[in-house]
Amino acid sequence: MSRVRTRFAALLALSLASPLVAADPDVSEARLRADVERLVSFGTRHTMSVQDDPKRGIGAARRWAEAEFRKTSKTCGNCLEIVLPERMVTAERVPVPTRLVNVVAIQRGTERPSEVVIIQAHIDSRASDVMNATIDAPGANDDGSGTALVLEAARVLSQRKFPTTVVYAALSGEEQGLLGGRLLAEYAKEQGWTVKAVLNNDIVGNSRGSDGLVDDGNVRVFSEGPRADGDDKLRAQARRFGGENDSPSRNLSRYINDVASTVQTGLNVRQVWRADRMGRGGDQLPFQEAGVPAIRFSVAVEDYDHQHQDLRVDQGTVYGDTIDEMDFPYLARVTRLNIAVADRLARAPLPPVTTAEAAVQTFTTVKWQPAAGAVAYRVWRRRTDVRDWADPVRIDDPGATSLKLDGVRGDDWLFGVSAIAPDGTESPVSSAVPGGPFVPRAG
Repeated sequence: MSRVRTRFAALLALSLASPLVAADPDVSEARLRADVERLVSFGTRHTMSVQDDPKRGIGAARRWAEAEFRKTSKTCGNCLEIVLPERMVTAERVPVPTRLVNVVAIQRGTERPSEVVIIQAHIDSRASDVMNATIDAPGANDDGSGTALVLEAARVLSQRKFPTTVVYAALSGEEQGLLGGRLLAEYAKEQGWTVKAVLNNDIVGNSRGSDGLVDDGNVRVFSEGPRADGDDKLRAQARRFGGENDSPSRNLSRYINDVASTVQTGLNVRQVWRADRMGRGGDQLPFQEAGVPAIRFSVAVEDYDHQHQDLRVDQGTVYGDTIDEMDFPYLARVTRLNIAVADRLARAPLPPVTTAEAAVQTFTTVKWQPAAGAVAYRVWRRRTDVRDWADPVRIDDPGATSLKLDGVRGDDWLFGVSAIAPDGTESPVSSAVPGGPFVPRAG
């Protein structure tokens, strides 16, 4: 066992010493700016704003986003299927029945189209009063930045082929209660999709905080710890045997951090180990509640004077979510990171369902279910008080389903398995803990 561990430690060190991969050169900062300018031009994109005006309101903004997806589809031989999931909604912040529509572009996978990666953002905006649907609410950064990112990701990734499906979504109703995220999560279930990752982008286009602090070298990735779809039994198992830090969303966060360390995007990932910011939320949350791995990208420092604010000047302070407060080179870097992550996820197999047997013995047996599209697996471990996976053992046998680790006492370790595609692309790690699998829990 010592020779095996030495060998793979050397291989890991070699991989870490490899040069960084260049970020995608096809991302256009000019296009990102033009898209945000267009979104701002609709005046307001409030969910309850006018829907039939050709120039103003949420309806005009949605139709424009749909048209952009259709333009992109034409450039790839109509590779995108455009769908418009909708429903009539009433909610605490929607007192009058209102038509809610998401704009979704689907790039079907060539081998396993039911495996899905979603890149999403919300297209709606708001001002100080969340119920005011008529006042100007430009929403440049919140969330014109995320919507522009999604449109640009579709332009770039649609020029490629993937074994699994990529979905690009502009969601409505986020500011009124995460309504669009919930609608898309339900739509995904109706379609029978196995969603292996949701990349939610919300406020991703500025680098200066409201206190003047500038941070253009980091992006935050929020992820849940205990999975939201867990019941009392699962929570008790996780508390006893580990799992509070190993949900699929948390391992997706670790995966994104690894991608950022190998691709020259100019950004480091700051993993924030909570589902969202304090007292706030985003459209990744409905997916987590449905048992789907989902994270939120957001800027390193927020500018509270320029989000959720009426356009005004008060005692010398300028308020309002306007385009002049954005940092488009920063937005381009976040876009490149999203593209790099989505590209790998769409090529990789689904992380395998994994278990570990280690009770009352001096060895550990890690077991996993075969993953469609995998030609090899990698077994990982980490100490229970350590953040990152380490000591990988690669198994180049697509039929393998277990590995015995002699001399490894399981009480002191957490274990996981990743799956490797024919082109070498690797999935996130699926933890061998209660609640670790990258699939919704039964029932």
